[in-house]
Amino acid sequence: MSRLINVSQEVVSRAPKPAETPRGSRVSQAIPPAGLVQLAGSIVLLGGAWPATKYAFMLGATPAWFAVGRAGLSGLAAFAALALLGRLRLPRRADLPAVFAVGLLQLAAFFALAHEATSWIPAGRTAILANTTTIWIVPLSLIVLGEAISPRRWIATGFGLAGVAVLVSPWSIDWASRQVLIGHAFLLGAALAFAVAIVAVRARPPSSTMLELLPWCFGLATLVLLPLALLHAPGGGIGQNPGAWLILGLIGLVAGPVGTWCVMQASATLPAMVASIGFLATPAAGLLLAALWLGEAMTPALIAGSALILAGLATAAWPARR
Repeated sequence: MSRLINVSQEVVSRAPKPAETPRGSRVSQAIPPAGLVQLAGSIVLLGGAWPATKYAFMLGATPAWFAVGRAGLSGLAAFAALALLGRLRLPRRADLPAVFAVGLLQLAAFFALAHEATSWIPAGRTAILANTTTIWIVPLSLIVLGEAISPRRWIATGFGLAGVAVLVSPWSIDWASRQVLIGHAFLLGAALAFAVAIVAVRARPPSSTMLELLPWCFGLATLVLLPLALLHAPGGGIGQNPGAWLILGLIGLVAGPVGTWCVMQASATLPAMVASIGFLATPAAGLLLAALWLGEAMTPALIAGSALILAGLATAAWPARR
């Protein structure tokens, strides 16, 4: 794992640095190739984590305690990797906004709300709605970052949200059910927390690399999630089935730290709109993997929704004419 992180870091360090330009200018919207590679890595790793998490819940794991274990193991893996690389150091003062934004919002709040939602609505729907950061990124990018959103990226956003709408199939939901409303409120809150973290990192970029901040972000998230699990599910845990523990280990030690690092790097290097549209592909990847692994049906809505999301990502990331 340490070699994987080291190679990925070398790719980022060798990527050409974009020149500083006035905020909102056309040149500042260039798409770094390394950012797209990191975005693809986050989609594969975190998309695959959703069907695995769903299966762990089926084996008896409690959502709140699974979130604690996932954050804790990812933190230990990140600490060990950086220690082996000789790059483990305390965050600088300029790093603290990113550490708090990612640790409290992107990790703790997102994990708590998204995992809890699985007790109210199906996990497949959780994977979709928890990643709809574009719903919140559009107004936040305009108001907070002042990023110029071109007509092409508005079209890309339309493709992505249309794909999510098809995947969710809101016409088949019983909106009169209190359980459904609470579950969807949790997921929209998770997406909002994720979006605010993306915008915060873009607005106040850290002086250290995101890789160096990763263990501190996971450590902060674990400290927040542990008392929440003790209060909300005092009798819960991962369960007695070894399969649930194996899944927790794979997600916590591999998919979690590496995938989250990819998300953090993509959020810091890509325009917020491109990153958020790209993250819409995560639930689509999760649903496709769930169909292959858990035997869930490959419905026309799944195929059409995934195609729309990928069309939105391609439209947003396609190089603009000079």
